[in-house]
Amino acid sequence: MTVMHDFPPLVHAYSAEQAEGPRPGEIFAHPDLRGPKRFLLWLLRQQWQVVGVACLVSVLEWLPGSVGPYVIGRVIDSGIRAGDVGVTIRLLLVLLGLVLLGVGAGVLYHALVVRSWLIGMYGPMKLVTRKSTQLGSVLSRRSPTGEVLSVSASDSDEFGGLTQIVSEAVGAFIATLVIAGLVLSTSVPLGLLVLVAAPLIVVLVVPLFRPLQRREEVERSRNSELTSLATDIVAGLRILRGIGGERTFGRNYSAQSDRTRQAGVAAGVWQAAVDSAGVLLSGLFLVLLVWLGTRSVLAGDLSVGELVSFAGYAVFMVWPVQSFFTLAQKWIRSVVSARKAVTLLSEDPPWEAGDPTLVLPVDGVLADARSGFVAEPGRMTAVVSAVPEDSANLADRLGRYLPPSSGAVGLDVDASLHGRAARRARAAQRERRQEIDRRDQAEANGRLGVTLGGVDLGEVPIAAVRERVLVSDASSATFAGTLQTVLDPHGRLTREQAEAAVRAAVAEDVYETLPGGWQGVVEERGRGLSGGQRQRLVLARALALDPDVLVLVEPTSAVDAHTEAEIGVRLRQARAGRTTVVVTASPLLLHQADDVALLVDGRVVERGTHEGLLHSSPAYRGVVARALVAEEEVAAR
Repeated sequence: MTVMHDFPPLVHAYSAEQAEGPRPGEIFAHPDLRGPKRFLLWLLRQQWQVVGVACLVSVLEWLPGSVGPYVIGRVIDSGIRAGDVGVTIRLLLVLLGLVLLGVGAGVLYHALVVRSWLIGMYGPMKLVTRKSTQLGSVLSRRSPTGEVLSVSASDSDEFGGLTQIVSEAVGAFIATLVIAGLVLSTSVPLGLLVLVAAPLIVVLVVPLFRPLQRREEVERSRNSELTSLATDIVAGLRILRGIGGERTFGRNYSAQSDRTRQAGVAAGVWQAAVDSAGVLLSGLFLVLLVWLGTRSVLAGDLSVGELVSFAGYAVFMVWPVQSFFTLAQKWIRSVVSARKAVTLLSEDPPWEAGDPTLVLPVDGVLADARSGFVAEPGRMTAVVSAVPEDSANLADRLGRYLPPSSGAVGLDVDASLHGRAARRARAAQRERRQEIDRRDQAEANGRLGVTLGGVDLGEVPIAAVRERVLVSDASSATFAGTLQTVLDPHGRLTREQAEAAVRAAVAEDVYETLPGGWQGVVEERGRGLSGGQRQRLVLARALALDPDVLVLVEPTSAVDAHTEAEIGVRLRQARAGRTTVVVTASPLLLHQADDVALLVDGRVVERGTHEGLLHSSPAYRGVVARALVAEEEVAAR
């Protein structure tokens, strides 16, 4: 038996769980990405039971307003004017029953629409989260971070609001039909007027929706740009303070905020115009209906009670009309949001399936043909380069990550464009995204020239590479949660293993600093911890996974010399017998390495030990000397 889906919605799309097959109660599994309107209809189908029940309850909530005027008219004509107390009491009891029914339905309807709103909002939000996790580092190559956040937050809220107004509009439509039927049973001309008035008012106001939509798109576009700017500022705040750039970026943020405010005001003006037009036309309809009803009373075609009923119908009809307006506006806004969501969710990881029969050996030589780098199994190999980008690119290749790119394309076109210009811009945008996808696929698959035990990493499934090779770089972040979940998100470690990882990263002070020990709360991105503490926590997390091959990029750039020296000793001990690659120019870490490779122009030009290269290579001495000077300058600040 099918049951209604409870909140929160179960979403396994774009994850390993989806491959295991559907689960009871799972929704949002296979989104329809053939277009924004199809996507919206698919969202409504995902919770059709909740929306369907809400529609039925909405009809009951509208019932007192649609039938109540009729009962009041009957009270006047059949009860009060006829002097029949019994009929008056019975009809008043009917009216009371309608009111109580409306109150009960209103309470139940509120619970249902909140439920459907949350499901409609958090379902797409989880889809975006799952897609972001699936794409990983590829996401920032495809779409600006601020726009992804906008889809997850404000656009998902639009989807939730759409589910609510759909059920409300269904109830309003049924109420309009009920009123039209009651009026037709009394006066055919006035009944036809009621039937025609509601759609006519909507049709007359519809021309205002298009300029409103354009201005709302501009507002949302500028808001996404503002979010992206804020994200960049927060991410680079430490650097901005170091170079004194806070004021410059603050002015940029202020200017973008002002542009966003102006767009919001423009959208608000048109929103007010739509609302005003709706109220004006609804008021004119009320006046017209009462005037015609009064003439019918004077002509003897209507009774006083029927006139009162007609006036009640006219007053009540303002609300269904407003619901139709709201539905039209919500649909337009949701289509805009859905277009961005479809663009984001249509992105696929560039890595192809690979050959599942190929197996990466546990102990094998890690080699990169492009640079000539070789890491012997079971040894710690350091990579030194005067150009950090060269060594970072090597680390990406060793982990089968794509190189950095600045080709992210927005999820929507410039909102100031419309018509043919907007269609051309969207076509150009699709072409740019397709070009990025083709380039990524070319770089991510086939023989990459990076081998582990003679097996090229580009020819095996990407999951197999991720299981065997772990790359932890300076951009690795911590997420909010307890120290235990931050260190061991999969819950695989024993207490002894967790403590060993913390000790190997010289992160005991993090444990001691947090109230509650393992259950102490680490804030988002490690706020509240120093830069060195965050870096050592990331290192501890990497060590706790104990991968066959561990690639560390500048793991000690934010710690003091004493701690760095201790990390070098403990890292060597913790990774004894395991293949470890450390990208660094720190002499304190280089001293612990078994082998050192010097990169020049992206190629390994010299290999040896730290001490040996210090004596034999002027180029190596120059790089290490610059690193020493940089460390001394940091320590002096």
